[in-house]
Amino acid sequence: MFILRYSLAVIAGVLIAGCGLLPEQVDETRGWSAQKLYAEAKDNLNSGNYEQAIKYYEKLEARYPYGRYAQQAQLEIAYAYYKDNDPAQAIAATERFIKLHPNHPSVDYAYYLKGLANFNDDLGWFGYLSGQDLTERDPKAAREAFDAFKELVARFPDSRYAPDAVARMNYLVNALASNEVHVARYYMKRRAYVAAANRVQFALKTYPQAPANEEGLVILVKAYDALGMKDLRNDAERVLMKNFPDSKYLKGDPGKAGVPWWQIWNW
Repeated sequence: MFILRYSLAVIAGVLIAGCGLLPEQVDETRGWSAQKLYAEAKDNLNSGNYEQAIKYYEKLEARYPYGRYAQQAQLEIAYAYYKDNDPAQAIAATERFIKLHPNHPSVDYAYYLKGLANFNDDLGWFGYLSGQDLTERDPKAAREAFDAFKELVARFPDSRYAPDAVARMNYLVNALASNEVHVARYYMKRRAYVAAANRVQFALKTYPQAPANEEGLVILVKAYDALGMKDLRNDAERVLMKNFPDSKYLKGDPGKAGVPWWQIWNW
């Protein structure tokens, strides 16, 4: 046993001594100026080497925390994370930039990038062909994307990013409304009529111009009818007919004359 312990001690000593003989890892960026670090980071960013670009940006900010290069690095690192498919880090970086530099000439781009990161983070939520039940999806990222685009357009209406932000907001509005309507339909199938009506009411108030509200109003009519609330059902029907006079839902089934259209239509 003594010999074994002695042997292990000798081996450990040799290993430790050997480690001391290994060459010390050299930081290639040692002595680089802020301009040099920024240029290398930018080159890597443009070449698609996002991880390396992020490392250079981080070194730049750590060594030269003040000045225009550091500010630009804070913004471009957000873009690098975005391109590297890391939306959480991209969003955190944009929020940090906005907090530190609320009056920066490029702060409009920070809002835009924040919206994009949230938009793409939840892009699968819009993929209706994926087969996932929409009631199982959390629209949090979609709402946050909408809020970021909305703030961009409100604060910087003349920004070059504003037109695209508006287009994405229009898409998000209907996507979010569609989610509410889908959940309402889910409740209808389970005869949870009050819950279904509440989800439609929320969609109508929050996203009044969304095309998805056409089906939402149909659900509202059916829900109120099932609950025996005839006045509310009639009100919902009038709103549907006024806003969607050519709705396919109003056509019903010609073979069932005399049957109310809301009792004909089934999903």
